Amino acid sequence: MNRNIGFIGAGNMGSAMIGGIVAAGFTEPGKVAVYDLNKEQVKSLADQYGIRKMDGISELLENSRLIVLAVKPDIYPVVLKQIKEQLTAEHIIITIAAGVSIAQVEELIGKSYKVIRTMPNTPALVQKGMAALCPNQQMTEEEFQLVGEMFRSFGKWEKVEESLIDSVIAVSGSAPAYTFLFIEAMADAAVQGGMARKQAYQFAAQTVMGAASMVMETGKHPGELKDMVCSPGGTTIEAVRSLEKNGFRSAVIEAMVDCMNKSAKMSK
Repeated sequence: MNRNIGFIGAGNMGSAMIGGIVAAGFTEPGKVAVYDLNKEQVKSLADQYGIRKMDGISELLENSRLIVLAVKPDIYPVVLKQIKEQLTAEHIIITIAAGVSIAQVEELIGKSYKVIRTMPNTPALVQKGMAALCPNQQMTEEEFQLVGEMFRSFGKWEKVEESLIDSVIAVSGSAPAYTFLFIEAMADAAVQGGMARKQAYQFAAQTVMGAASMVMETGKHPGELKDMVCSPGGTTIEAVRSLEKNGFRSAVIEAMVDCMNKSAKMSK
């Protein structure tokens, strides 16, 4: 199937997806096109990955089948109205923005077009992304699997009901940010203990990556894996006790609920 991809927008998420797609070889770099008002950013991506830079949205639509809308949510109405007249039955519109529903997109371009709402995250840049895919009724199974293959090129994905997208945003879309906070906090403590900053980040980041891999690869419950590290009367259970005393899990849950609520408000 046609694997020509056009990115409208070249911000952090769009750049991460482009980097992952090219690195994994989902399609040839020359079949990836990008348009953004920030010409310097487009040139930087073109120089780095060998992709095509477009002078306008019209040119991008003519040369692409998979259209990724990698712009801020408030820009979606402007872009969708701009591309509406040039869309064909072959185009597949891929959205990646929080707060923009399939129904909102269909209202702006018409219900006869193929739309798939997705929520990727920035680890796509290193082929470790996680994404949710929500297709509309116009997408065929073959087309859906093609988009899935594109997302698999830079990580993992799951098909979810659109009603769960707020939860997805909290647990994966926004979650790299609070994971980075956790890594930074652990590194700060190590620095306080006398470790060099660069070394502290290495220990903290590798430990988070390793712990996540254990959850994915062993299939064990996170609580069981936690218990395996906590020796009776030892250092780890002392740290766990301190985290619980300070409301660690409650703080994480509250933050994610706030994230979900914000996402839901943005959709109204």
